[in-house]
Amino acid sequence: MALIKPRISSTSSIDLHMHTTFSDGIWTPEQLLDYLVQEHFSLASITDHDRVDSVITLQQLALDRHLPLIAGVEMTTLWKDEMSGKDELSGLDNMTDLLCFGFGQPPNTLNDLAQDLLRYQRENTREVFENLKRKGYKFPSEPDALDVLLEQPSPQQPHALAALLKKHGYGTGQPSAGRIILEAGCVFAMNDLAAVVEAAHQSGALCLIAHPGHKDGFVTYDSQMLDKLRQSIPIDGLEVYHPKHTPVQTAIYLEYAQKHQLLISAGSDSHGPEKPPLKYKAELCQELLERLGCQFESKN
Repeated sequence: MALIKPRISSTSSIDLHMHTTFSDGIWTPEQLLDYLVQEHFSLASITDHDRVDSVITLQQLALDRHLPLIAGVEMTTLWKDEMSGKDELSGLDNMTDLLCFGFGQPPNTLNDLAQDLLRYQRENTREVFENLKRKGYKFPSEPDALDVLLEQPSPQQPHALAALLKKHGYGTGQPSAGRIILEAGCVFAMNDLAAVVEAAHQSGALCLIAHPGHKDGFVTYDSQMLDKLRQSIPIDGLEVYHPKHTPVQTAIYLEYAQKHQLLISAGSDSHGPEKPPLKYKAELCQELLERLGCQFESKN
């Protein structure tokens, strides 16, 4: 497939972190790409969770619209060195999402990890569903409930299980729906962070920590934690610019990235029209974009 090799200016509008119905987004791929074209974005990356296999479809849809689209994915990972705290649904708050940019079309090592994750999550969802039935939870109005659950993207399946319980009147009080599925054996499938970084590099991709200042079940990174991670795992950069970051966090991550010569990305994390893509200036991510094959027009 002949991909568009973009020439952009420092003020071109970009967004390098968005989601569609290929994972947990509300946008269909066509809707999101049409919006980006309509709003005059010069460059974008759609980073659906753990979906390396969708790159061919996305690239073709973008090519039809003459929109340069960088191959991207947001991988769900576990930093095994950072084991602290509990979250009711996932059981952990040591998740780290990784943005991987610039991989080639599957088959590749990164896609192998994504497919393994989906298979594991589906096996767990099937097991939990059967355990719930044995415990007396019934869903008579939805005979195909399990099939619907298994069609969900891997990160959504635990949440979909909890939503199914609530829909049928279970888990609205105590115990909560999240507690019920945990006790039925539900896990939140994650790849090892170090393995994803290695697979990304083997697949020709650059690997950056997504929203390092995010909370709600994620590792919230400070400089010391980033130092610790980088001692053993060669990440390429940080998503410095993200809507969940405070101005103070953005400044801290920017200073850290510049000090350690890490790549910088910027993204809205848009999942639907209610929080649309944001127009970041390309100059914020110039080194990353140049590493991904973009050419910047001279300022002269």
